[in-house]
Amino acid sequence: MDLLIISLLSYFSLTKSLTDIVFFAAFWVVLSTFFSFYEVYRFTKIVKVVSLLFRLILVLGLTTTSYFYIIKSEISPEEIINFLLVLFFAFGAWRVFLHGFLKKYRLITGSNYKQVIIIGSNESTRRLEKFFQNQRSYGYRFLGYFTDKDENEKQGSIKSSFNFIIENSIDEVYCSVNELNNDQIKEFIEFSDVNIKTLKFIPDNKEIYTKALYLNHYDLMPILSLRKIPLDDPVQNLIKRSFDVVFSLAIIFFVLSWLIPILGTIIVIESRGPIFFRQNRPGIKEKGFGCYKFRSMSINSRSEESASRNDPRVTKVGRFIRRTSIDELPQFFNVLFGSMSVVGPRPHLWRQNELYGTKVPKYMVRYFAKPGITGLAQVRGYRGEIETREDIVNRTKYDIFYIENWSLLMDFNIIIQTVLNVLKGEDKAY
Repeated sequence: MDLLIISLLSYFSLTKSLTDIVFFAAFWVVLSTFFSFYEVYRFTKIVKVVSLLFRLILVLGLTTTSYFYIIKSEISPEEIINFLLVLFFAFGAWRVFLHGFLKKYRLITGSNYKQVIIIGSNESTRRLEKFFQNQRSYGYRFLGYFTDKDENEKQGSIKSSFNFIIENSIDEVYCSVNELNNDQIKEFIEFSDVNIKTLKFIPDNKEIYTKALYLNHYDLMPILSLRKIPLDDPVQNLIKRSFDVVFSLAIIFFVLSWLIPILGTIIVIESRGPIFFRQNRPGIKEKGFGCYKFRSMSINSRSEESASRNDPRVTKVGRFIRRTSIDELPQFFNVLFGSMSVVGPRPHLWRQNELYGTKVPKYMVRYFAKPGITGLAQVRGYRGEIETREDIVNRTKYDIFYIENWSLLMDFNIIIQTVLNVLKGEDKAY
């Protein structure tokens, strides 16, 4: 919508040149990313949004003026100023409308809400509870607080909150650090990681030893969040999704279009059965999806078991396509349809989630992002069969590092490294 607005305003009030309009749209994308213009949340005040818009328009004006000076355009400074003023008021009106619309939408429909609870009972938690109760348009549904203090209004003890979170599909948990000891804080962090819940802290004078914390304000109440994931940002997510679509379409049209008939014929001739192998695997937020591969094994009843070295189930052509990772290429259809990404944590088997979900620290954090055809862990040597605990621990560490430090440049680097690894061969590609 923003790009449409800026394109139409440019056309009707400044220039008819398609090249100029494309440049303006490009300037907007770059500058809005630099100013974090789209890092707006349900608790963000409209004053902050307008302030960001003012700074963005100001720099856009300097960029636009420089652009017209370089191309020696006859457009006058007065025309540019008028255009920027129209742009500012149009975007301001649009943002205020959108902000108000979403608030009304939540109040009228009762949807787009996050279910929340508070751990602890003190002055800070009471202020936060009051915020949730009085500011319903922000989209938080408060279901109660848990404390070990003897209070009649509490939902239960701190220990009972864990079952309550699962049974009531709680989205966010707000913990008062003042009422938790270090062991309890660690327990809540591990619990939220395993169950894919958002954990936030109400700070006081205690230290929380983590680099991932970042600060927001709900009204005047400071709130610490456990981690900030780059792909939660809509612009960053759109960039990654756009790259996924373009890259997957290129592979499908230029590789799979001729490879599927040829390889499919060879697979069927050697071993009767389907060309593709489809297996349900956990994806983002642990939602199941059908993961596709070229079938590399004879039909068997042990599909939930990972392939091992010299696995008798693997066919002759299967050994070749697994060694060269060709068997993974049909997953570009998964990427195109949105259940996977080109780069991300590899999708594990459901059985592996049961084995490692509660035993490997932060294992379930892998599911904060879409699974990928390749990933940082794979190019660092942790692909294929999990033979030791060190394999799964290091794989998890690399996956979490990728999720918390994602960039498009990192994706390019991983893809290039994957191609190089395939060409030179990998020991665990079996």
